[in-house]
Amino acid sequence: AVVSTQSTGESKREEFRKYLEKEGVLDSLTKILVCLYEEPEKPINALDFLKQHLHGGSPESNDVETLRLELQELRTKHEAVVTENEALKAKLQEYETPAEEKEAES
Repeated sequence: AVVSTQSTGESKREEFRKYLEKEGVLDSLTKILVCLYEEPEKPINALDFLKQHLHGGSPESNDVETLRLELQELRTKHEAVVTENEALKAKLQEYETPAEEKEAES
């Protein structure tokens, strides 16, 4: 009975290991641990380092959508500022030109 319990436990572990390998978990963890190993100055908190590198893999879709909306908003503001800048430059040019003409006449 002890032998069958051990083989059942080992087969479950082997299944789990295959699952982790198939899903890329082992590869990701290995890469992160290699990064930590190769880090010239070891971080104060290794667990935070692992969390940061694990989370840094793919941003959540909410974050992506929020950034996309923010980017669109900033592009719109940028266009408005550029247009305003051009209008102000033209207005400034109108005021500078008569002053230059008066100086030329003197």
